[in-house]
Amino acid sequence: MKVREVLENFSRFPVASFDKIAPGTSLILSPHPDDESLGCAGFIATAIKHGCPPVVVIVSDGAASHPGSQLWPPERLTVCRQEESRNAASALGLSSDRLFFLGLPDTAVPTEGTGFEQTVRHLQGLVEQYHCQNILVPWRHDPHCDHEAVWIMGQRLKALQPELRILAYPVWGLTLPPEKDLQETQTAGWRLNVEAFLHSKRRAIEAHRSQRGLVVKDDPRGFVLPEHLLEKMLQLYEIFIVS
Repeated sequence: MKVREVLENFSRFPVASFDKIAPGTSLILSPHPDDESLGCAGFIATAIKHGCPPVVVIVSDGAASHPGSQLWPPERLTVCRQEESRNAASALGLSSDRLFFLGLPDTAVPTEGTGFEQTVRHLQGLVEQYHCQNILVPWRHDPHCDHEAVWIMGQRLKALQPELRILAYPVWGLTLPPEKDLQETQTAGWRLNVEAFLHSKRRAIEAHRSQRGLVVKDDPRGFVLPEHLLEKMLQLYEIFIVS
């Protein structure tokens, strides 16, 4: 299918209630510190309103966004990005004790081997500790290796615990060229109306100041969230694909 066709299919997903999409407690896996705000902020705020605050796990350290900076080496940038995620969570009403950082290397999140299995076991422990019924992972076609790695982690968790519901949320996949071919069949899922929380979602995204060009000043080639992505993220609905 063409990207254009896939996105059109997303737009036709039925609008459903939070309780239908993800009843109970959810574990949200975010590849980097900001993906949770971009793809799931409305979901997080809605879950809290329903008395089911999710558990959010930031998988990578996010330290590869400004490789040319001398003033912000990876160790300093990691600390900064963790603080930004805490501020974003606070904007959504999520307490910091439900936010976890795995600290895996940005752009090198494992997809197999000992490190991968150890990570999956750790996540499985969080599922059991917080009695999670759902796991949210990035869409498999998000064009970033860490997003794909976290999607694979979700599939592994599903294999270990088949009763889990795995939902995928698109971020960068929404910006793919419309005529690009995807190995994707017709997908199913839901749209969640997050209009009531758009202001909070915007504040959560804005909390990631280092990714908006407001912190690191000595790396002109460093990453900056593009406006065309933010426009797609700040819509009335968030998309959740049955994975």
